Amino acid sequence: MDKFTTLTGVAAPLPIINIDTDMIIPKQYLKTIKRTGLGTALFSEMRYAEDGSENPDFVLNKPAYREAKIIVAGDNFGCGSSREHAPWALLDFGIRCVISTSFADIFYNNCFKNGILPVVVTPEQLAMLQDDAERGANATLTVDLVSQTIKGPDGGEIHFDIDPSRKHALLEGLDDIGITMGKGDSISAYEQKSAEARPWI
Repeated sequence: MDKFTTLTGVAAPLPIINIDTDMIIPKQYLKTIKRTGLGTALFSEMRYAEDGSENPDFVLNKPAYREAKIIVAGDNFGCGSSREHAPWALLDFGIRCVISTSFADIFYNNCFKNGILPVVVTPEQLAMLQDDAERGANATLTVDLVSQTIKGPDGGEIHFDIDPSRKHALLEGLDDIGITMGKGDSISAYEQKSAEARPWI
């Protein structure tokens, strides 16, 4: 998993509440177990017309936001089903950070397991960031995980909280398996001690 330290990029405004995982990646794309290739299907029902052509009004189809790395979203982002394809699609598109006032628990956990930073801010802070994100090509934010800050294009700064263990995992690029492997010495020591105490097993 790629490490997340500092991210500077265009932030796309998506001021919709209750964006569920079916909106992020519709069910017809869940047949694959590959983590790549889903970026083209991200938000497909809002992004494309029935004939497959792009909806020019959808934010990620606008020239200024085609390379967005951050989404500034409405409340309760990632609700609905528990599909891990949702963070896979975001990551494959290039999104490494989602900012909202709240997230669904399962989606929130899945983000950390896939190298995406979900940031929880207050409604007042979200309004400021939405205003920044509305600036098109100038909607550049810098998310610094080390200092736990978000800096806007005008130099304004917002501090956010994050669980220390989740922060460590992102900074080091560790998923659940990586975290477990990092405890290899302790696991080996336990197994050795257990084998000596119970040699019949």
